Amino acid sequence: MLLWITFFVVGLTVHVVFFLSIFDIYFTSPLVHGMTPMTTPLAPPASRLVLIVADGLRADSFFTLLPNGSSTAPYLRAIIEERGTWGVSHTRVPTESRPGHVALIAGFYEDVSSVARGWKENPVEFDSVFNESRHTWCWGSPDILAMFAKGASGDHVYTHAYPAEEQDFASTDASRLDSWVFTQVKSLFQSAKSNSTLMASLLQDQNVFFLHLLGIDTNGHAHRPMSQEYQNNIGLVDSGVAELVSVIEDFFGYDGRTAFVFTSDHGMTNWGSHGAGHPSETLTPLVAWGAGVQTPHKVTGDQFYQDGYLQDWKLEHLRRVDLNQGVLPVLYLNNSDLFKAECMYTNAIQILEQFKMKKKQKKETTLSCLFTPYQ
Repeated sequence: MLLWITFFVVGLTVHVVFFLSIFDIYFTSPLVHGMTPMTTPLAPPASRLVLIVADGLRADSFFTLLPNGSSTAPYLRAIIEERGTWGVSHTRVPTESRPGHVALIAGFYEDVSSVARGWKENPVEFDSVFNESRHTWCWGSPDILAMFAKGASGDHVYTHAYPAEEQDFASTDASRLDSWVFTQVKSLFQSAKSNSTLMASLLQDQNVFFLHLLGIDTNGHAHRPMSQEYQNNIGLVDSGVAELVSVIEDFFGYDGRTAFVFTSDHGMTNWGSHGAGHPSETLTPLVAWGAGVQTPHKVTGDQFYQDGYLQDWKLEHLRRVDLNQGVLPVLYLNNSDLFKAECMYTNAIQILEQFKMKKKQKKETTLSCLFTPYQ
């Protein structure tokens, strides 16, 4: 009997050790801190970035034409055909809003240790485009905006969020959330005309304007992606973007120094869920145009994509540039070869600095273990 008890205790102990080792190995943050940020010496082509994220927008819902041959998003379809570069942004499991936005704005897949906190807090501080900007203005959901403002240094990330109770997944039509965002953005630029301090800030370079549009995601959960509410919300976002671009371009005198990026954090299944790895959840649209972005590239031959989407979406005549979410392919850049080379070189040096810092930290940890006094 004693032998069996001993065997059970030893077996249980071994299993607990193995279980805890999973968290120690895989749930340890991969992030490295302490490096000096690297910058390219060449002037950037854009003075400001407008990032628009349509939460929960799947690629096929956006790119597929209606039975009559028209587009659900005619303005952005025209951007694809006449002004910008497009592709499919491939997201990664878990296909949730927080990790998707972290990939887009901070450039890395969410720290896995966040899952233990329900993706709500920052277990490890991370840098982001917002933090490196001169000023960032954000509008949208309090759940998304708060986490980027929390980790920012100084006081240059300004968030404007609607009350959390407005995010009602049982709502008859959640597109009002997106209408609120567009109204607030237009109000900012209108206010600047009578506010010299705000005007001076807006006219500076290295500014970011971030619009988080939750309506499509909320309507998808409540009514499913094939519903009229979901489709109508895409149309509302499209017209809102068209008006927004007009307001911004007019405000800055059509100076050609604004870059626009429209994308999504994740898609959605036919039954209104997301989080797993089905293509409806992992394939999202990306459209970029404006300062420093390539214009449409006509294609006469076959492209290397074999998924059939080009034919389904009637876009086989335009170059498609896919990407992993948060990573910008060089083909999106419209600049000199020197500028592209400098950017790639700077990126490589930054990665090398991370490696050096990680190696240094590992060495210091080892030495501290060697010289820790015996207790």
